[in-house]
Amino acid sequence: MGGLLQKSLRWAITIGLITAALAVILTVTSTSLMAGLSWLGGLVVLLAIVSIGVGFDMLGIAAAAAREKPFHSMAAKKVPGSKEAIGIIRRADQFSNFCNDVVGDISGVISGAAAVAVVASLIVSFPEWRSGERLVNVLVVSAISALTVGGKALGKTLSIHYANAIVFRVGIFFNFINRKLGLHLFEIKSKTKRKRKRGDLRAPRAD
Repeated sequence: MGGLLQKSLRWAITIGLITAALAVILTVTSTSLMAGLSWLGGLVVLLAIVSIGVGFDMLGIAAAAAREKPFHSMAAKKVPGSKEAIGIIRRADQFSNFCNDVVGDISGVISGAAAVAVVASLIVSFPEWRSGERLVNVLVVSAISALTVGGKALGKTLSIHYANAIVFRVGIFFNFINRKLGLHLFEIKSKTKRKRKRGDLRAPRAD
């Protein structure tokens, strides 16, 4: 119990720091990008931010809903991405936390700020709307909120029904990254390697 609590606390602190860093980077980047765009360009960026939030929410749900067993036969056949898929499922709590909470919450905050920027740009482009600026702001924010919630609702349905297929494609992506960059993201160690480390499969010494 104590070990689990310590591990959870360590993960909570780590992911909190990562979230803070990502929030600063993405907020500054999106703000700078929005500043030089028209209301139409800002709207495209805003929709992209919402899409990212919905997409990552789908990944987090899929990781939690996927089943590990079908990937074992694929891993035995050395299908690329299968081992990474198993690793994702075994760390579904951390993977879902990052996708749903970190990326999801950050995209929610940024989309709210982006919506305000879009409204400001709309008022500049259409001065006759200035008297109804508050109404325009409410309508834009409401539309973005509805799009976000509706997109996540649809995404959850797809993620639950196609969880293994989604996780497998994410595993293929991490397999590609690992091979190209020499990383070991979500890789699992084979039992043979673990036994060799313990000395279980060590050949007998010759006299």
